[in-house]
Formats: sequence, structure tokens, C-alpha cells
Amino acid sequence: MAGQARIRVEAQPGAVGATAPPDLRKRTRLNETIIQTILFASGFISIFTTLGIVWVLGQESLKFFADDRVDLVEFFTRTVWQPQIGEFGILPLVNATLMVSFIAMIVAVPLGLGAAIYLSEYASPQVRGTLKPILELLAGIPTVVYGYFALTFVTPFLRTIFGRDIVSIYNDMAAGLVVGILITPLIATLSEDALSSVPSGLRQASFGLGATRWETAVRIVLPAALSGVIAACIVAMSRAVGETMVVALAAGASPNFTFNPFEPAETMTGHIARISGGDLSYNSIDYTSIFAIGLVLFCITLLLNYLSRMIVRRFREVYE
Repeated sequence: MAGQARIRVEAQPGAVGATAPPDLRKRTRLNETIIQTILFASGFISIFTTLGIVWVLGQESLKFFADDRVDLVEFFTRTVWQPQIGEFGILPLVNATLMVSFIAMIVAVPLGLGAAIYLSEYASPQVRGTLKPILELLAGIPTVVYGYFALTFVTPFLRTIFGRDIVSIYNDMAAGLVVGILITPLIATLSEDALSSVPSGLRQASFGLGATRWETAVRIVLPAALSGVIAACIVAMSRAVGETMVVALAAGASPNFTFNPFEPAETMTGHIARISGGDLSYNSIDYTSIFAIGLVLFCITLLLNYLSRMIVRRFREVYE
């Protein structure tokens, strides 16, 4: 009772010994202000850089499309790309890019998803802590090393299996296989994070119903993390579309419109790397064509990123 009486007295504003009401006004903290400023500057620089890239690509691409020798419809429908003779059909470059990316995804999705399921559902914390950095080490190898690996090891291996008359020295198959190895750590890491974020209660409930570890991983955990896994695959495909050195060294420098993966074909990034390294006069048709190809490549990656956001928003599972 004495304690209760003391509380009542302290609660009265006019009582002797009453405490002042707390000051709930926001106080300025120098450290928080500096951190907020740095974070805002980082975001502003990122957005400004992206807008600058779009501005440069758009400005230079307009010069290309404004040329009388370039027709917008033929640019997207013709199957011959030879700017030196006035042929501006981008389909061979787009076709080779998509072929290499498709082959890479066939390789990377099973390997990356399998590694992610093992690390998330089967590996012990000690094993996971050892294998995951080793897997991520593949992403730190310079891409030029992957390119020479495709040219000096994968291509001779394919020619030994299928024959030298079938497999060319430069081909999309070798480039796609190596690009698939290159993006495997990206899919594995992002998918493993998505799988690990699934609440353990779902796993325990599945085990309690008699499911095996594999059934739990495939039928419970994987569907629950489906949005993150699909987003990881789309991000990896964007990485494959934008890969340069591997395709520049292994795929070839011939803009051929072919669906045969064993023949040489030039991708958009490989063509940009090859042409930009030559002697091009400023504002020439060859020079401005590089920016037109870059704009198409930018639109493809932007579409893939937007598709990734739509899928995450559509299939995202929120657990309380």
C-alpha cells in the first residue's frame, strides 16, 4: 500500500517530488546524420550513374538510327549484321547471346540449385562454412581465365567427343558451358539464402509427419522459397547475357545467324568488345552502332530485372 501511495503522489503534477514528463522530441545525433548523408549520397550516385548511362546510350543511339542507311524495322528483323556494307540486322547478335545464355542456364540451374539444397538442408554448419566460401571463390576468378579455359580445354574436349568436323574451334556450346560454370555460384548463393530463410517450423512439421529429408526439401522448403530461387535464376541469366570475355574468346567473331551451337557466332557483348578495340572514327556508323547494340542489351537486362521483381512480388511468402 505504501508503494502504491507513493506512485500516486509521483503521478500528480503538483505533488512534491513529482518527475518531469519525458522529452519525446527528436534529438539530433551527429553520427546518425553522417551515416544518413553517406547512405543518401550512395543511392544518389547509383541513380545518377544509371541515368548517365541511359543518356549516353540514348544520345549516341539516336545518331545511329538517324542515319539514312539504317532502317528501324530492318534493324530488328534482318539476319545480317555487316555495318561495313550497310547491313544492320541485329538478330544474329541477339540470337547468339540468347543461345549462350540458354546453354549456361541449363548448366547452372541444376548445379546451383543442387548445391543450394545441399548447403541448406544437408550440410552441417561446419561443412557449410567450409564449402560455401569455396563455391563463391569461382565467382572471383577473372572471366578472361574462364575464356581461355573454354578455348583451350572445353572446345578440344567437345571436338574429341563429337568430332572435329562438327565442332568448330570457336563455338557457342563451349562458351555457354563455361558461362554456366561462371554463374553457378550466383544461383547457389542466392538460392541458399532463400532456402535458409524458410522457418524451421515447416521442416519440423514435415519431419513430424514422417517425411524424409529429401521430401521436405523438395516439397516443403523449395516451394516456400520459390520466389527467391526464381529471382536468383533470372539475376544469373542477366549476368550471363552481359558476360563479355568468355564469349569474346570462345564463341567467335562471326555474326552468323545460326541455331547450331557447335558453329561460331558472335554475341552482342563480344561484338562490342571486338569493334571498340579497333580503329573507329568518331561518329562513324560503326562507332554509333556500338551504342545501339548496348541500348538493346540494356533493355534486355532491364526487362529481366523487372521480370524478377514481378515474380518475387507474385510468389513471395511472408511468415510471421
